[in-house]
Amino acid sequence: MTPTPSDPSLDLQVTCPRGLEELLSEELEALGAVPVKSTVGAVSARADQVTAYRVCLWSRLASRVILCLVRDEGIDTPEQLREAVAAIPWESHLPLSASLAVDFHGRSEAIRHTRFGAQTVKDGVVDRLQARGLPRPSVDLKQPDLRCYANLHRGRLVVGIDLSGVSLHRRGYRRDVGHAPLKENLAAALLLRAGWPELARQGAPLVDPLCGAGTLLIEAAMMAADMAPGLARDRFGFHGWAGHDEGGWRELRREAEARASIGRKRCRSRFYGFDQSPTALAAAKANAMRAGIPALIELRGAGLGELTCPQGLEEASPGLLITNPPYGERLGELPELVTLYARLGERVRDAFPGWQLAVFTGNPDLGHRIGLRAHKQYALRNGPLETKLLLMAVPERQDGQAEATPARSQGAQMFANRLEKNRRRLKKWLKRSGEQCYRLYDADMPEYAMAVDVYADWVHVQEYAAPKSVDADQAQKRLFEALAVIPEVLEVAPTRVVVKRRQRQSGRAQYEKQAATGERFEVQEGPARLWINLRDYLDTGLFLDHRPVRRMLGEMAVGRRFLNLFCYTGAATVQAALGSGEAGGASESVSVDLSNTYLQWARDNFALNRLDPGRHRVVREDCLRWLERANAEFDLIFMDPPTFSNSKKMEDTLDIQRDHGRLVRLAMARLAPGGTLVFSNNQRRFKLDADLVEHYAVKEISGQTFDPDFVRNPDLHHVFLIRHREDGEASA
Repeated sequence: MTPTPSDPSLDLQVTCPRGLEELLSEELEALGAVPVKSTVGAVSARADQVTAYRVCLWSRLASRVILCLVRDEGIDTPEQLREAVAAIPWESHLPLSASLAVDFHGRSEAIRHTRFGAQTVKDGVVDRLQARGLPRPSVDLKQPDLRCYANLHRGRLVVGIDLSGVSLHRRGYRRDVGHAPLKENLAAALLLRAGWPELARQGAPLVDPLCGAGTLLIEAAMMAADMAPGLARDRFGFHGWAGHDEGGWRELRREAEARASIGRKRCRSRFYGFDQSPTALAAAKANAMRAGIPALIELRGAGLGELTCPQGLEEASPGLLITNPPYGERLGELPELVTLYARLGERVRDAFPGWQLAVFTGNPDLGHRIGLRAHKQYALRNGPLETKLLLMAVPERQDGQAEATPARSQGAQMFANRLEKNRRRLKKWLKRSGEQCYRLYDADMPEYAMAVDVYADWVHVQEYAAPKSVDADQAQKRLFEALAVIPEVLEVAPTRVVVKRRQRQSGRAQYEKQAATGERFEVQEGPARLWINLRDYLDTGLFLDHRPVRRMLGEMAVGRRFLNLFCYTGAATVQAALGSGEAGGASESVSVDLSNTYLQWARDNFALNRLDPGRHRVVREDCLRWLERANAEFDLIFMDPPTFSNSKKMEDTLDIQRDHGRLVRLAMARLAPGGTLVFSNNQRRFKLDADLVEHYAVKEISGQTFDPDFVRNPDLHHVFLIRHREDGEASA
């Protein structure tokens, strides 16, 4: 049966974010509706018209309230959909000259696009109106007078009128939602799950230590002040409905305004928001003003390290701390966030003993860094993200006893001890050599499978992806433990710790650009000054294990013509050009690579060291192709190819084990008599082609090319000196 506007028992479908269905059902019942059935993201209910309006005005959880006009089965084709819609008495719902928009959701075998489904529904409406001699409605997709809702799933069709109009989570007080908005109805759900309504009735205070634009604070204050969440909205969808009861609506609104006026005056709770961003605090202040509750909320500019219990609350009854900290969706954000969550726990334990703490996060493992056990967890969705609300009780402080910081786990302490041990081992070498960039740790403990590299006063962490046999949650926990330890042991700010995940290449996989920050800084390596970028690429611009090779090239290059193949960022060319003393370096050089990015990086490194671009040239070309066409001779050639490459710019793939023979022969064709080819690669199981040993004087020097920071991995790279053989000369 299709209900008419005068029917006192309307069929409603009320939607909400996934995970809130149970709360929404309870709320609908409290508002006077009768819940019938819950599905994913929606609750079906029966209600009269005034109650439907009340749900639109007072629901803190709903997204939309749909007045269902038809529920049908066996709808698969466009013709069936159009006929079902045309059977609805649209003349009773759509005013003359009113504009219309159709929101279509779902699909069938014959209806595969939402736009086509929406067009078919609109055609059904037009058919009905024109059959009764009424004009066809105009279409306004942005601000229609009436919005039609249609959902088709597995042949089941629901068609109705959207009584809410704009989604109900848009209360009207928030204009600038920032970079990571928390929807208002989800914020309300967090407060309900945290038990805020009961605490508010007791006059308890509420604090958000990372308040951002103030959504949690405002929703909490509106609850405590008995303010309808939709009171600030100018219009709802039912205002464009032919069955709209303006008198009933005005009475509901007057009642809500009166309750809000009384509630604001009687509200005993106090609300405090902290944030270190002036922009966020300005947005929070403006939002509170538009919500009509600026007097209830106090905002303070402070970071977590400055978080204290607001004056006057120390002796008051404990309240609720609730916050939505960053989740760390990108791996590179983790070092700061591990510290942030730990600091949150420290400050909460110190300043808010006896309070309740509610933390909403998309990364529960970060939540563990708080150091408090969650006595209850709720799984929710924040848009596409799986999230959890963690509820924790902050322990009471014993008289005369300071709150202790949670101790490191045994594994984390062992990791810290290993970092300290490695620092002591390398201390004399670093002082003697003056090196700023070095490897401090390289999976010394298999449980903490990562490399830790120091670049002046920055730290670069490369997590080795755990094999499938290792529990992913355990690997994540150990990474977080390491990221908590590293800033403490190395005495660096978490903002100067950059983390990436390094995975073994397979098939045609290639490492891709990680970010596009453009952030770089300068380091010193011997006489060379070099640009480093820790964030944007998997590698940093400087292969640390090749430091002794670059030093050797500087010694060998004096007065020579130098060729750098697969030159990367040109660090080896800089060392060769600068040389190792007053005698100077290479007389001229050519650096070849296929990457525009790396060649520009090389040019920047050359400029940083004031190298003459007329004598030190860069060439963008496939090294194989360049060698085949080149006719110049060089006295010293450095060739450090990648283990594997399938760059789209190359004509063929490069596999160093398969292709190194050809590469070496082509390079030797460009090597002047008496010259040296320094051939290097990072293929751990590399075997040099026996034919090369027969034709050239070959000497492997791999064991001599590791500084103390890399002696644990003797197979990390292989280095060979290759020369044209003189009469009677054999390979070493």
